Amino acid sequence: MSIFIDRSDRVLVQGITGGEGSFWTKHMMDLGTRVVAGVTPGKEGQVVEGAPVYHSIRRAVTENPANAAMLFVPPRFTKDAVFEALDSGIGKIVTIADGIPLQDAIQIRKAALSQGARVVGGNTSGVISPGLAMMGMFPYWIDRVYKPGRVGVMTRSGSLTNEVTAMIVRAGFGVSSLIGVGGDPVPGTRFAEMLPDYQADPDTDAVVVIGELGGTMEEEVAEAMLSGSFTKPVVAFLGGRTAPAGKRMGHAGAIVSGGKGSVKDKIEAFEKAGALVADRPRMVGELLRTAFGRTLNR
Repeated sequence: MSIFIDRSDRVLVQGITGGEGSFWTKHMMDLGTRVVAGVTPGKEGQVVEGAPVYHSIRRAVTENPANAAMLFVPPRFTKDAVFEALDSGIGKIVTIADGIPLQDAIQIRKAALSQGARVVGGNTSGVISPGLAMMGMFPYWIDRVYKPGRVGVMTRSGSLTNEVTAMIVRAGFGVSSLIGVGGDPVPGTRFAEMLPDYQADPDTDAVVVIGELGGTMEEEVAEAMLSGSFTKPVVAFLGGRTAPAGKRMGHAGAIVSGGKGSVKDKIEAFEKAGALVADRPRMVGELLRTAFGRTLNR
């Protein structure tokens, strides 16, 4: 079992004829993703990596039914692209765009929730279940970092994800499913909203959270642990611990406000809930061993 994406999903790619769209479509297919069609207005009739291209999603799904959409679409067009996918009945959407206008992001999240759909992103590398399928932009040397295993990963950071996941693999573990929720202020899906999936997944034994300063997503994970709704071991690494107090950082979602969102607050919340918090990425693997040892000794 995997979280969000596996080889049974039928994926269409919006923006498939662009440079990034065509490049990453090939990579996704090489990793097992079932890409059935692409969409680029004005480019119908073309074929990219064997996938037929259509003017619109509605035309694409008429001939090639799909349940997931991967968006390689500029930020200012992302809302329309997401709404088009939702209107065509697609329930799994990943968008990599960095800098989606805030009001658009709010409307995207509201629309997805109202339709029981799930949008991952923006400002994300995507999602991957190693050995099964991928939607997003993970590097070609992925097989050295993302090995199949039984540790789930949720991350806000693109730059830290490869480093932390490499430490998971170095410690002798592998990844069940990785979800990059993205670093924008209003992500389509929040950490806590993924926890029920990881809790129910028989192939995930623990979860690593790669967070950072700003927002309250990490505290929400801690609250789920304290409430007993999430019971699997959690190891966390938080970026931005050296950021000066009271400063806004360059990352769009890294804003501390209202007395919440600092790395100190997040560490305290995690430790109170029983999670193990790594001071450095290289410690994540070591702490996973400790977390599994705790579970076995209960």
